[in-house]
Amino acid sequence: MRTLILGGARSGKSVLAERLAAEHDAVLYIATAAAGDDEMAARIDHHRARRPAHWRLDETPLRLANTLRREAHVARCLLVDCLTLWLSNLLCAGDEAQFERERAALLDAIETCPGELILVSNEVGQGVVPLGALTRRFVDEAGRLHQDVAARCDRVVFTIAGLPQVLKGSLGAGSRNQ
Repeated sequence: MRTLILGGARSGKSVLAERLAAEHDAVLYIATAAAGDDEMAARIDHHRARRPAHWRLDETPLRLANTLRREAHVARCLLVDCLTLWLSNLLCAGDEAQFERERAALLDAIETCPGELILVSNEVGQGVVPLGALTRRFVDEAGRLHQDVAARCDRVVFTIAGLPQVLKGSLGAGSRNQ
């Protein structure tokens, strides 16, 4: 099962992803964030405190497809949080060839990796058109990435105010937000 969970900031998307992952015995949490400042460090600490202690952690800011291929297994759930931070990392690296290569590799890995895969990402295309070329490119690339990932996923969920709205597939009875 491949699941894409989208939502705005503090929408409940990570909580939903963690609840779905908790239905599995073996979970690898793949974090794409790097603590560049105190605010991000606090966000990372908040996520870390919420996760079960027995979940493994892999910090993967750039080479996400490699981690998915290396760690995917039929008896393991991989939870990636989040694709938009990964996208930001790639765009800020400034290497267009690397961006294209990593993006294509991710889409291939989503289709071919065994086991459960849960991908979390921020929906950023519902606001005003941003100022600045890099920010506009980020919004455009995030929208394109979400469309391509959603096409490869069995389930797509949009979260708002902690409520999951299923766009594709279905949530199991144990996964519904109560």
